[in-house]
Amino acid sequence: MLLLEISHIKQLIQKVGIQSFYLQLIANLKQDFAAWQAFQKSSRYAAYVDNGVIELMPVCGIDQFSFKYVNGHPNNPALNKMTVIAFGTLSDTVNGYPKMISEMTLLTALRTAGTAALASHYLARQGSKKLAIIGCGAQSEFQVLAHHALFDLSEVHYYDVDPQAMQRFAKNLGQQSFRLLPGTDAKSLIQGMDIIVTATARQGKHHVIEYSWLQAGQHICGIGGDSPDKTELDPEILLHSKVVVEYLPQTLHEGEIQNLGAKAADLIYAELWEIVSGKKVGREHAIDLTVYDSVGFALEDYSILRLVYSLAKQHGIGAQIDLIPDNIKDCKDLYGLLTH
Repeated sequence: MLLLEISHIKQLIQKVGIQSFYLQLIANLKQDFAAWQAFQKSSRYAAYVDNGVIELMPVCGIDQFSFKYVNGHPNNPALNKMTVIAFGTLSDTVNGYPKMISEMTLLTALRTAGTAALASHYLARQGSKKLAIIGCGAQSEFQVLAHHALFDLSEVHYYDVDPQAMQRFAKNLGQQSFRLLPGTDAKSLIQGMDIIVTATARQGKHHVIEYSWLQAGQHICGIGGDSPDKTELDPEILLHSKVVVEYLPQTLHEGEIQNLGAKAADLIYAELWEIVSGKKVGREHAIDLTVYDSVGFALEDYSILRLVYSLAKQHGIGAQIDLIPDNIKDCKDLYGLLTH
């Protein structure tokens, strides 16, 4: 059984390059969302605990099954611990045997950003050049680089209430081809932007962006609102935009649309798979306001797990571990493993 640790994922990214990795990931995401109907799906299991949530996220395809363990503890940085950590597995459906266990703290950030960029591909204006990101936390660099893989960004405007987060963000992306322009507040930051990413971590229902601040034709990726009673956008934005979600039963409880109450389902334009598969169109007019309401869905984990499994095999990266009795002489003699 293959094991991919943090160091192995780092090797993979260095081997193929971050842009190539994102392009391959987005291709996988596009393929899997287009095959949406072939998957057995469910909302994630969530255990709400003091100061956070612990979740299991499963999905089953025809040939492979995956699940992820992931947490969300916004107060962790005060303890010098990450807000989100994760690991996951990929298994064969034909026999139920796991093929790989992998770190997914990095992979969750990569797949969240890759899916947002895929949504922007369909919902943002063609030729978008300017991106603004509000929130310079752990997800921020990933979001920018995923979008840069699909859009030839010329400017990235950024803002966070924490100046140190802004400094780290600028340092990490300082060698990229686009200009980095710091902002002093969210309202001025988004003026003239093509794509707006909100990626804040505060609990509670906030108005990181107000509807009155927006301009015709802008596209918003709402990334930070991902659990009950945790949102980022003025609900008026949703009422005046084309809103796309991942998996409606889950987003109803966790996404921005939870603020729309009983009428939420009626106001949603599409699930992402409907646009990727061509069942519905994405952006229709240059002046449309569009919103991708992201909460994260298990299919995205499946897409990135099968990608890193393939790349690890191709490049000989990873470790083999003896986690299951794979070479037992008599498959009915489990006790014999203890005595022989």
